Amino acid sequence: MVKVGSQLFTAEGPRAVKLLAGMGFGIFLDLKFHDIPNTVAGAIAAAAALPKVRLITVHTLGGKAMMRAAREATGKSKQPKLLGVTILTSMDEAALREAGIVGSPHERVLALAKLAQQSGLDGVVASGQEARAIRQACGPDFLIVVPGVRPADASTNDQSRVITPAEAISAGADYLVIGRPITGAPDPRSAALAIAKETAAAKRS
Repeated sequence: MVKVGSQLFTAEGPRAVKLLAGMGFGIFLDLKFHDIPNTVAGAIAAAAALPKVRLITVHTLGGKAMMRAAREATGKSKQPKLLGVTILTSMDEAALREAGIVGSPHERVLALAKLAQQSGLDGVVASGQEARAIRQACGPDFLIVVPGVRPADASTNDQSRVITPAEAISAGADYLVIGRPITGAPDPRSAALAIAKETAAAKRS
């Protein structure tokens, strides 16, 4: 899959999704919708109609009513899969406190993952540091997508809660989101192949 995030979608819109879909890629449409239930439902319905969109994100902090509206907007097929963004991997406990959110990232992520599951979502986006706890709390069929993935020798950039590809797989991640360790590498192809080798080894172990 190829992730289409807010930067690309703002610049090119649905045309980017259609172009990538035409090249044969599945699409992870990571637009993190967060608004009143009716507005989010309309946005999800429009996003779900785009070709080859397999995953779409909403913010769990939008609440249960918003997440349920998003679920209903995809219809009975439950396609594409809906993911709830929990706590951004750039936020640590101090950043949460500044935003008025009490508790550790681990506590908040786990609570939001449970809320997403109760609201009918298919999974969550969460740091790999919380993946194992989410898997234990939400079961084997609940999708866990892990961003903030960094090989051991890579820079953390603006991320606070990072994890290596092998650690994320071992913790129970279904999908890894890997951007700058590849796009910012001197040789992106070699970087991607090295990460693929690491994740394959983790799956075998």
